[in-house]
Amino acid sequence: MIDRAVLTIATGKPIYIQMAVNLARSFKLWHKDSDIKFAIATDQANLIPPDLSDIQIIELQPNQYGQGFSPKLHLDKISPADKTIFIDADCLCVGSLESVFERFKGHTLSVTGKTINSGDFFGDVKSICQRFTLNHLPYFVGGLYYFEKGDLCSKIFDAARNLESQYDEIGLIRLRGRPNEEPLMAIAMSMHGQTPIPEDGSIKAEPMFYPSGITIDVIRGNATLYNFPDHPSYCLTWGLTQAQPLIVHFHCSNAERPPYTRECLKLEKIIHEGWNPWVASIYAFAKLSVPQMLNDLFKDTFRPIYRKLFGTRSVRSSERIINPIKE
Repeated sequence: MIDRAVLTIATGKPIYIQMAVNLARSFKLWHKDSDIKFAIATDQANLIPPDLSDIQIIELQPNQYGQGFSPKLHLDKISPADKTIFIDADCLCVGSLESVFERFKGHTLSVTGKTINSGDFFGDVKSICQRFTLNHLPYFVGGLYYFEKGDLCSKIFDAARNLESQYDEIGLIRLRGRPNEEPLMAIAMSMHGQTPIPEDGSIKAEPMFYPSGITIDVIRGNATLYNFPDHPSYCLTWGLTQAQPLIVHFHCSNAERPPYTRECLKLEKIIHEGWNPWVASIYAFAKLSVPQMLNDLFKDTFRPIYRKLFGTRSVRSSERIINPIKE
């Protein structure tokens, strides 16, 4: 049995396998002399490129653990290690995760976040707590889970899996037409006395909570996300104005444009093709960042005129969206 591993899941559409490849490359960059292993659980192992031949591939059958977010309810069954950090495929590492394992050490199952006893978390939190006689729920983004295998860990995951069939009955709101694992894991964690590590922006951060911008360089090992109080979309969720995480979670459309696509191209050129890091950085900036900046400038300049003449356009569907369940 492996002692420590980082695990990601990539099933279904090829875009998820490519994201997992990007994450694995960023991990390799920062763990050359580490005993932490990296594993990709996938139903399309043939899409993993040869530069990742040294990582562990866990082959899954299509829909073996369900679709959508359901596979994350089976992480304890999938992981090859005693201690695991699960990371969503649409993340990138900008440093070693040694310190993350140390901070979570001794927690049976944990996340980064906070606890709440009211408000909304894919359902009315107060009602959920009353239904299950809980004092609070962990509130978090499930882009990262830490767990240590054992009887208690299995009980927590079993509880979350059992709750999935009651998703609608509990009053939980579906995400993209499917049960979301986050509130199920939150209930199961609270039932068994598990709490989050406080979200301080040092382990993981999502651009959606930092609307003022992001600077990131995977090669140099730095990322800073900004959430200025004077920004029109200032986010109060964590009460943070800045984050400097080791893991950046490029939620939703953030994974479809720079800086995510730029950093992934750099990783491809350096790790897969053997380019010089400096040359790869210039190439990726010129190929992806410059056109994106010009496009944004053009749209910001002429958007008011376009809307006056033609109205608003429909939102482009994302390649990542899973078709909702048809009842």
